[in-house]
Amino acid sequence: MALDEMARSDSARAWRLTLILVGALTLFRVLALFLTPLELYPDEAQYWLWSRHLDFGYFSKPPMIAWLIWATTHIGGDAEAWLRISSPLLNAGTALAISRIALRLYGDQRGGTWVGLAAAATFSLMPGIQLSSVLITTDTPLLFFLALTVWACVALPAASPRARVWVAAGMGAALGLAFLSKYAAIYALASLGAHLFLSRQARRAWTPAMAVAFFAVLFLVFAPNMLWNIEHHFSTLEHTAANANWKSGKLFNPLELVQFVGSQFGVFGPVPFAVLAVGGLLLAARRRLAPADVTLLCFALPPLVTVAAQAFVSRANANWAGASYVAGSVLVAAWLLRWEARRWLVGGLALQAVLAAAFLTWVINPRTAEAMGMANSFKRARGWDQTVQAIIARAKEEKAGQGLTAVAVDDRFLFNVAAYYGRDYFGTSKAPPLRMWVHEIAARNQAEAEAPMTEPLGRRALIASLEGTYRGKIQQDFAATSDLQIVSVRLDRKRSRRTDLFIAQGFAPVPRDPVTGLPPDTPWKAGK
Repeated sequence: MALDEMARSDSARAWRLTLILVGALTLFRVLALFLTPLELYPDEAQYWLWSRHLDFGYFSKPPMIAWLIWATTHIGGDAEAWLRISSPLLNAGTALAISRIALRLYGDQRGGTWVGLAAAATFSLMPGIQLSSVLITTDTPLLFFLALTVWACVALPAASPRARVWVAAGMGAALGLAFLSKYAAIYALASLGAHLFLSRQARRAWTPAMAVAFFAVLFLVFAPNMLWNIEHHFSTLEHTAANANWKSGKLFNPLELVQFVGSQFGVFGPVPFAVLAVGGLLLAARRRLAPADVTLLCFALPPLVTVAAQAFVSRANANWAGASYVAGSVLVAAWLLRWEARRWLVGGLALQAVLAAAFLTWVINPRTAEAMGMANSFKRARGWDQTVQAIIARAKEEKAGQGLTAVAVDDRFLFNVAAYYGRDYFGTSKAPPLRMWVHEIAARNQAEAEAPMTEPLGRRALIASLEGTYRGKIQQDFAATSDLQIVSVRLDRKRSRRTDLFIAQGFAPVPRDPVTGLPPDTPWKAGK
């Protein structure tokens, strides 16, 4: 057999194996969604609530996640699995796009036939992707559209002059959709700028017509969300900026930086993140970076460096650097194959495959997680339905008596899950309206902004205080309150969730402090 025919045969075999791997993982994850007894996380319930009223933006996030939930729940209904099902499907699409990026950039290097499979496996078995495949989060569509953006970027130099304008327009559309998923897409703009600055080949590939096509399509796709933000006083952008939290606590936090870097070994995977960090430093120091390496480092480094700096001056969540996963997966696979470190590649992937199997086992049967000491990881996805049903039962009891003007909660998590697990009750003619007690002088979340407690609705309200945290402050806002009923829901052998229920009458909120925005202090403490 000729060498070219052998190469084509190996490439076809590698692509088939990639499809089998990604397809099998996706099938297992979809099955886990329909088999798991785990309930929605409160943020997922919030996204579902948004999807009931489609818009171009929401209080804390762009609209893509609500659009996805709207689409999948219109197909299968409002069960938890149908809320989440777009996540494993989008992650599969991202993995396949990553495979094509890897082949485009490294298909000609030694071992390049298998680089697409290795990159797709590195991404698909990443612990962070395992988690995001059984939840509905904004990171999942973000990574999918970023992968399409990077794919278009690396395809530009090989495209014909006429096709390049269309590729640039497609890249603008993909990046615009990434912005509609999560504002972390801003890193991609910085990455493209860095790539143009560092790569003469990239600068030669672009023409003024391509730049116009790219930015025009990007603006057209993203403009509706910007207009929504203007109409809503930039609430989403302000909430995103507020997450930085630079004004609270010490300005420099080395421990936060160490914790963030350490968390990346857990999110990206121990071997892949070590290869990405150490390999990038060594290759840069020795000036042995290939042009393809430079391209992908331009996409991988800005999120990691920026979020690490954020962790140092304030705090940062582990997933905030998720925009680096796409390029990072390709780099890790390409470098390990280039260095002929196949044992490290196979060993790292085998370790993550074991973790993936264990995680899916925990999701399907949470008792196994409890037996292995991992129950704490799932506590926010358990016990909500039981809590909400207890609130509804108390509301029905009061309805049969003097009646209620509202059911009010003091925590956005509880509001979101009450809206979801009480969807067959709240909003019906038999139910009092579900409302949110506003803690500060201004709304801090969408529930407080769109469903605040008001004086007419507070004539006689059932109050549900999660863990009793704000019970004392709530009581200050009412003329009279009833005796306390405590609802305790067991989450696992060690943990339970408490909700305080009581009737409050005569809502007349005390003035909030104009400086802090908070109600006055009270000697009452939670649990007393």
